[in-house]
Amino acid sequence: MPFTIGLIREGKTPPDKRVPLTPKKCVEAQATFPGLRVVAQSSPIRSYIDQEYRDLGIEVRDDVSDCDVLMGVKEVPLDQLIPNKTYLFFSHTVKKQPANRNLLRAVLKKNITLIDYELLTNERGERIVAFGRYAGIVGAYNGLLTYGRKHGLYDLKPAYQCVDMDDMQEEFFKVKKLPPIKMAVTGSGRVAQGALEVLDRMGIRRVSVYDYLYLTFNEPVYTQLRSSDYNRRRDGRVWDTPDFHQHPEEYESTFDKFLPVTDLLIACAYWHPAAPLLFTEADTQQPDFRINTIADVTCDVDGSVPVTKRNSTIADPAFDYNCATGELESAYSRPSNITVMAVDNLPCELPRNASRDFGRQLLDNVLPHLVGDDAAGVIARATIARGGQLTERYQYLADYVAEAAAV
Repeated sequence: MPFTIGLIREGKTPPDKRVPLTPKKCVEAQATFPGLRVVAQSSPIRSYIDQEYRDLGIEVRDDVSDCDVLMGVKEVPLDQLIPNKTYLFFSHTVKKQPANRNLLRAVLKKNITLIDYELLTNERGERIVAFGRYAGIVGAYNGLLTYGRKHGLYDLKPAYQCVDMDDMQEEFFKVKKLPPIKMAVTGSGRVAQGALEVLDRMGIRRVSVYDYLYLTFNEPVYTQLRSSDYNRRRDGRVWDTPDFHQHPEEYESTFDKFLPVTDLLIACAYWHPAAPLLFTEADTQQPDFRINTIADVTCDVDGSVPVTKRNSTIADPAFDYNCATGELESAYSRPSNITVMAVDNLPCELPRNASRDFGRQLLDNVLPHLVGDDAAGVIARATIARGGQLTERYQYLADYVAEAAAV
């Protein structure tokens, strides 16, 4: 049976230049899945312009309402939702985010089937599509950019001004001006791996956690910290990773041992609200607190990094935290401040690379189930709403939707 995917233009403000499928990925998808046709809705903001799709034989038009599935990236504005259609995008509703209550209400009211990328998982419950790698790549780059600006060492070209990652890598040589500082990267998932990729390509030496803590180096170094490196059970029982994920409230932070030896913190670890903070605001006033620059890639406001009191933007990526007053100030205001980079949409800075990476994941992990029979339940598990109703798996959102009705 013929099956048509429509790539919708991004309507959210500020505009997002990423695409689910690049022109080459559209061609590959059509060649891989007989009967599949991909149509791109015309857009003035995509990192891949309309002509790039046309050049590879992909139809570009303004009206995609006849497509079987409409595929975007960010939340679709309410007035742009087409009734009775099937959508794939990041809805940011499954954690009952207040800003998107009315989006889910509109989805139900308009009889829309909503499939959320964030919920697409394999049989082990692992996510199969994400932009996390590029969040880590840009986050680490921005961290080094911020450190260089704070200390007047060099001035990296912002990632969003680079054509792509190859262009960005032309800037890596500048970090050779780094003094022998120590950098800590938290996390072990896609985001952290992206950050490590950048540090390795920059030629920064990786050291063990022990050496990081106790040795002095004559060159810049970094270490990767997993959850077990900076948390422990309150009752003294042995570390157990599954237990930490299931009962984070039973654990306490031991990150204090890294505070006197770390200059730049690159926070990439997923954080649960019940889990310990890395440190407290009071810790920043201690004489041995050494961290002066933080790239909070996870970007949880008032989360694991307590000095992240707000998000920053691509155009204005950094702000200062005054340790003495607890107030936020303009970036690079004074040397004693902690300078924080907390951009919450980092992959948007390298939209072409991020889109290629995401499209690869869609082709390999999602389209076989979307176009096929979904015997493995991949699409079913990620379907929040169908036929004007929440699916059984997401019935817990009923009160969230009802609360929105009263607004």
